[in-house]
Amino acid sequence: MTDLKLGYIGLGNMGAPMAKRLVDWPGGVTVFDVRAEAMTPLAEAGATLADSVADVAAADVISVTVLNDEQVREVVGELAAHAKPGTVIAIHSTISDTTAVELARDLKPQGIHVVDAPVSGGGGAAEKGELATMVGAEREVYERIKPAFKQWASLVIHAGEPGAGTRMKLARNMLTFTGYAAACEAMKLAEASGLDLQQLGRVVRHTDALTGGPGAIMVREDMKPLTPDHWLYDAFTHTRGLGEKDLSLALSLGAATGVDLPLAEVALQRLATGLGVPHSNEEE
Repeated sequence: MTDLKLGYIGLGNMGAPMAKRLVDWPGGVTVFDVRAEAMTPLAEAGATLADSVADVAAADVISVTVLNDEQVREVVGELAAHAKPGTVIAIHSTISDTTAVELARDLKPQGIHVVDAPVSGGGGAAEKGELATMVGAEREVYERIKPAFKQWASLVIHAGEPGAGTRMKLARNMLTFTGYAAACEAMKLAEASGLDLQQLGRVVRHTDALTGGPGAIMVREDMKPLTPDHWLYDAFTHTRGLGEKDLSLALSLGAATGVDLPLAEVALQRLATGLGVPHSNEEE
């Protein structure tokens, strides 16, 4: 596996630190970006510079981190025109869930494997090699590329066939940004209640680090209602009770301070069913 030649296209905020983690790879890494200045630090670190996208096509595993679907299609198309059978093109950009599926289908007759492998964790995690990577690929292809991905990711997940990695990333990011909206709602409530928002932020960050935040409840195998003998039933019933009490109290505080809390209202309505422990009247 370490004899594989690696390529990297797109050296932005995420691509640059990810590519830099590959410079000591035994088979070497060739990099390209339309901005020459973005390649200079990689050259200084030991990467080989390419003059064009086509020049990277000689690599065995090529990572692509560009801005959007249009750029992904353009880059993959140019690579496919020059790549040999067996080449793996890994898309790390967050794009439409159908793009990788279509590209993988179209290039399969050429023996080129297109996989989607979006990442999560930010540039800081990339520099430390601590990203999470969600890979949509055939199992054999996944096993082949995993050692290279482990250079910049401490968690590499096989999400399924091409397209599955992107779907997992979209679900993950939906939680992130819905959480941001809920955080803004909580800050409005805190501000109207005369609280220091900086101090609230400190409390949230501290306690989320201890409890795991929303990820702590993401341990089920499916989203069916839990039966009383399920190992999570008692814990989630307890969580339901605490959540409904606290959400009701927060909504009462919102009413008293004149703050509209639509996300909290939805959470109160849907918490029990979402946890898999609906009330008896919800099951009917």
